[in-house]
Amino acid sequence: MSAQPEEPPAPPAPAAAAHLLAQLRADRRAATWVPAFERDWANALEDSRHTYSLTPLHDVVRSWQLRIAASPAVDAFTDSGRDDSGFVDLDDVLGARP
Repeated sequence: MSAQPEEPPAPPAPAAAAHLLAQLRADRRAATWVPAFERDWANALEDSRHTYSLTPLHDVVRSWQLRIAASPAVDAFTDSGRDDSGFVDLDDVLGARP
């Protein structure tokens, strides 16, 4: 059996960041999501300037696209009234981390 090399994901379209920002501004979470996206984008832009690579910018676009895609499922869970208070905080289990 031979392993096939994993192909890297295709880069987002050139206007993907602008389209994504427009989607974020139209969302009900715009007050928190737009500043967070802009912060992530600025950090990725600075990383790209130092590394001469567009990968950090592509990673920001992909991660925010996934957040937007997952938001209806998160909304459905929170609106369902399911009790998720039975979970234990990881810090309580592991203790303080360095």
